[in-house]
Amino acid sequence: MGKKIIRAATIGLSLNVFCKGLLRELADDGYEVVALSSPDADLAEVGPRERVRTIGVEMERRMNPLKDMVSLVRLIRVMWREKPDMVHSMTPKAGLLCMLAAWMARVPVRVHTFTGLVWPTASGVLRKVLMLTDRVTCRCATHVIPEGEGVKQDLQRSITSKPMRVLGYGNVMGIDLNYWRRSTPKDAQALFTFVFVGRLVRDKGINELVSAFVRLHQQYAHTRLLLVGPYEERIDPVLPETRQQIDACEAIEAVGSQSDVRPFYEQSDVLVFPSYREGFPNVVIEAGAMDLPSIVTDINGSREIILHDENGIIVPPRDANALYEAMEWMLTHPDERQAMAQKARRMVAERYEQGFVRQCLKDFYKGIQM
Repeated sequence: MGKKIIRAATIGLSLNVFCKGLLRELADDGYEVVALSSPDADLAEVGPRERVRTIGVEMERRMNPLKDMVSLVRLIRVMWREKPDMVHSMTPKAGLLCMLAAWMARVPVRVHTFTGLVWPTASGVLRKVLMLTDRVTCRCATHVIPEGEGVKQDLQRSITSKPMRVLGYGNVMGIDLNYWRRSTPKDAQALFTFVFVGRLVRDKGINELVSAFVRLHQQYAHTRLLLVGPYEERIDPVLPETRQQIDACEAIEAVGSQSDVRPFYEQSDVLVFPSYREGFPNVVIEAGAMDLPSIVTDINGSREIILHDENGIIVPPRDANALYEAMEWMLTHPDERQAMAQKARRMVAERYEQGFVRQCLKDFYKGIQM
């Protein structure tokens, strides 16, 4: 059996989505791979599909000092028992706990991937605590992988002086271009459709998006907005007036969570993704692969995938008026929009094709002395 790698995340869903197919490829390449997360249905699905062993250790996503200490002790026991050559974590809580546990258990190679940073949009004591946890994660890790250049710059500026590099052009997952492609062209006679895919929460810019669209629809009746994703009432909910506008406007369709979002991309003309913060948003890559130009905010990840006036438009975050102007421009400049759409898939194929992204990670592993 080859070198042993523990791939860890806080919940099984992260492994199930971001490492789908990758763990099996690593096992086929001769590594002994163990998937570790909180025990849940997703982790149970990962094991047989990827043909790897799984270990369940309960981890809270939110800060909970008592439960976090219990999780840390359990993780240390796992590290001592398994004696892996490498622990590679992703997601914030798994990064903190697994890097600490691996450091205490003297695992020789400890890698953490930052897929996004929470503290840049936090304030007060919470911001200080979040920055401290990231500093501890980096201190315990032997290697730090930022998912994109924006994340790298934030880490270098405020968290760690450790050498680090983005793998390839960024992104941890890559995209299957055979899966993400249009099956039929959009009906030219259909309503002009903007689409958002993601959680319907404040931090995703839903308040500004709905405000901008309602204003746009008052002037251009042949427009429609698709909202694909769940509300989260307990965590970062949208404003009550935003929810009222969504419910009252017949041109806004909130369709909830969908197992397959491709049909909604196919019905659409433009992706609008006005998030306040991201690491490297897969939604924008998916939309590009489906021949959609995008309107995104000037934040980490989004501004690396979208080149302004090439495959989309970049606007300031939290600015409903700028969002309105960009949406109106897309609506009223069909030739320029079509040129952006034609470039979108090609740019995704050149930078984020799944095989290329995975090979970058494999090359990174091979370059590490384990």
